[in-house]
Amino acid sequence: MNKEAYIQMFKDTDALLEGHFLLSSGKHSAKYLQCAKVLQYPNLAEMICRDLAEYFKDQQIDVVIGPALGAVTLSYELARQLNCRSIFAEREDGIMKLRRGFKIEEGEKVLVVEDVITTGGSVKEIIEIVKEYKGEIVAVAGIVDRSGGKVGLGYPLKTLLTLNIETYEPDECPLCGEGIPIVKPGSRKVK
Repeated sequence: MNKEAYIQMFKDTDALLEGHFLLSSGKHSAKYLQCAKVLQYPNLAEMICRDLAEYFKDQQIDVVIGPALGAVTLSYELARQLNCRSIFAEREDGIMKLRRGFKIEEGEKVLVVEDVITTGGSVKEIIEIVKEYKGEIVAVAGIVDRSGGKVGLGYPLKTLLTLNIETYEPDECPLCGEGIPIVKPGSRKVK
């Protein structure tokens, strides 16, 4: 699928929201991509992950890992497409870690995933977990890079959409200046 088709998919599923949003990074934005609204449809999740899997089908990935909650479905379906394990990390006392008996064996080839990447904060936390377990990070994958390609993660980044969606520091936000009420739609507590 091309960029326009993916954007239309977000619109058709009411996943491209407009308003005044507080992002997990603490920044503000006039647009928010709620991937869960797309991924709630198994056929769309399968299609998205099939397209992402094309980038990695010859990489012999052993495990796909993403942060809970946003990347659990993405990790699972992408791992299914790549015929490997899927695990996720979650916060415990504010720290991202592997729980539930999940582990990464030394030398395993790991694909790190996230639904939407803005600053890369959650991805960087996952990368640190993989390094602690001595896994070999092959790449980072996502549905959307909303940094416009500016985020640096230290590993190849493959996304289906690269968008340049402006974000604002809270004290510089024009939406706040206009008095537009702010909404916190994500699953993570704000920093």
